[in-house]
Amino acid sequence: MNITRYFTSFIPFSDTGRLARWYNVLNRINSLEEPLKNLSNTEIKKAGLSLRYRAKSGESLKSLLPEAFALVREASRRTIGLRHFDVQILGGTAMFHRSIVEMQTGEGKTLTATLPLYLYALSGKGALLATVNDYLAERDANLLEPVYNLLGLTVGVVKSQMPTDQRRKAYQCDITYGTAKEFGFDFLRDRLLLRRIREGQHDLFGAMLGHKKQGDEKPVQREQYFILADEADSILIDEASTPLIISAAPTEDEQKEIECYYWASDVAAQFENKVDYEYDNEKKTVELTRGGRTKVRLLNKPEGLDEIDLVQIYEFVQRAIRVNRDFHRDEHYVVRKGEIVIVDEFTGRLGEGRKWQDGIHQAIEAREKVKVTVDTGQAARITIQDYFLRFENLAGMTGTGVASKGELHRIYRCNVIAIPTNKPPHRRKFPTLIFATERAKWQAVIQEIEDMHQQGRPVLIGTRTIDKSIVLSQLLKEKDIIHSVLNANHIAEEAEIVARAGEAGKVTVSTNMAGRGTDIKIPDEVVELGGLHVICTEMHESARIDRQLIGRCGRQGDPGTFRQYLSFQDDLLKRAFGADKAAKYSAKGERTPDKMFNHHLALFRRAQRKAERRNFRNRKIMLYYEKERKKMQRSMGQDPYLDTPH
Repeated sequence: MNITRYFTSFIPFSDTGRLARWYNVLNRINSLEEPLKNLSNTEIKKAGLSLRYRAKSGESLKSLLPEAFALVREASRRTIGLRHFDVQILGGTAMFHRSIVEMQTGEGKTLTATLPLYLYALSGKGALLATVNDYLAERDANLLEPVYNLLGLTVGVVKSQMPTDQRRKAYQCDITYGTAKEFGFDFLRDRLLLRRIREGQHDLFGAMLGHKKQGDEKPVQREQYFILADEADSILIDEASTPLIISAAPTEDEQKEIECYYWASDVAAQFENKVDYEYDNEKKTVELTRGGRTKVRLLNKPEGLDEIDLVQIYEFVQRAIRVNRDFHRDEHYVVRKGEIVIVDEFTGRLGEGRKWQDGIHQAIEAREKVKVTVDTGQAARITIQDYFLRFENLAGMTGTGVASKGELHRIYRCNVIAIPTNKPPHRRKFPTLIFATERAKWQAVIQEIEDMHQQGRPVLIGTRTIDKSIVLSQLLKEKDIIHSVLNANHIAEEAEIVARAGEAGKVTVSTNMAGRGTDIKIPDEVVELGGLHVICTEMHESARIDRQLIGRCGRQGDPGTFRQYLSFQDDLLKRAFGADKAAKYSAKGERTPDKMFNHHLALFRRAQRKAERRNFRNRKIMLYYEKERKKMQRSMGQDPYLDTPH
């Protein structure tokens, strides 16, 4: 078979040139497969140690790639029974060359990652893999550890709440799995520790961090050499919009600000739109009118607030009003163990350790009556963008990267390359349906679920928010349809729920979390029925998220179908054009008229593109201000990641 012709028939034209030079490498790797099968395990390990010696002796990793990848393929086949497909070898080669690869759902990105991780780890400088949660980091490390061990390498896992000595041991391993959040926070803690040591305060600071002995008072991380981002577009784009922050103890002035947050939250409901304030739907801003400012001055305030500037008090009230309008519990955040935890609007996952900026996070804490964490008392901060850009070598993998290749290249200087599927996909689209009201849409969704359920086909339904998944779950209960719910409130059960979502008759409701990190396997009897059916109940603010959900069906040559349901009361239209304008598009009756369908569908797509542009603009603005902030601190001789001590 002509491998070059096969690959180029499936990949975008723009990627063909980049991939063409690697076809000969693939052939070289394949030629080594049979000879390696004749070696014993001891001989395989010796071959791996020999490669490591050559790498540390100065031989280039690029020249070692064919032998290294062939060894990983053979080690994987022997230890865990999984042999890398040719397309996975191609994906690994692209990642070694500092690219972000797009591989469709179910194509084996987890196994593909072993290739560049092993090759970069031969240098002895360490290789990191950043995934989306602790569970996946530990699961993947445990699954793949036998592969690395057979080749003579060690594997570590960094998890939240892990003691310092265990963290340091994990980072000293050849390959380390963890989350971007934990890697970023460890980087900040190391910077704080080094500053305290320089200032002679390491004993006190070590006690604060839980260090029990002097040996703990040293950094846990090594140099930033190679990092691979799993679900790269989610980590490098979506999660990059909020910084990682280690808070410092509040000052006396900040205690007064905390009181102001609580007070503003209590009085915010007294202010009326277009009477006391003006709301800009496009910019998402609130500005008090003259009457609103007068009302603020006349309201009773705690004694400490008299010392706060009146303009600042206006800002606290405006912030509290905006939070009441735009930020909703179980949609934008959850309250867990007395803390506000962000729900990532693109992935539905909990953004542990992340905070909204400009006082929004604190205003939400005040509204939920939990402890307010002061915004200005930051000991250290770093953005995900900044952390990943510190690495000498960066690569990534995702199921939906090509749509964001411009942004990924501009910010991270990484090419995005689409890798062909191992088998041609058999995914069929049902016509999109648009309804006048959300109620009519839900009724149609329930009817389709019932029809598929009666056929015995599994159904995966994607909702945009947690509260919508709860609404749908209640409607399914009323119909006595047994189902599973997958959202940020059930993160611990995620893998099991996803793994079983392809079984006959299964109904799974998912909040933007359609199986990330876990394959939906389709048994033979379901294949005969037509495979998994996916229902998208709304358009998301990024087309990438819609593609992630749709990509759950039709994987690895299996059949599958999907349909998208929309209504004129969907949040996407309201956010793009305002609630009043969106309501005007709603026609009488249950369905939008057929003659207007194309016009109305174009309206939704325009709203989605508008949201994508707005989110991209916000990320660019954040990146600009972060650069300016670091530039200013460097000019003052300060560490750009640490705030000046109080």
